[in-house]
Amino acid sequence: MTKVVNLNRYRKLKQRVADEQRANENRVRFGRSKADKARDAAADAEAHRLWDGLKREDPTPPPESNDY
Repeated sequence: MTKVVNLNRYRKLKQRVADEQRANENRVRFGRSKADKARDAAADAEAHRLWDGLKREDPTPPPESNDY
């Protein structure tokens, strides 16, 4: 007599392997290293610092006069 084979187990195993392979490809394609993230954060901080330096001071609104 032959041994009964559960095909669901093999189907799920095949799907897990395919998902893991797709995840590895996406990590390579879309992943960023810690150094890349740090460099981008430093560039953003520098841009904000420069932009803030170019702003004029917020003028106070003129007092409302009721001289009709």
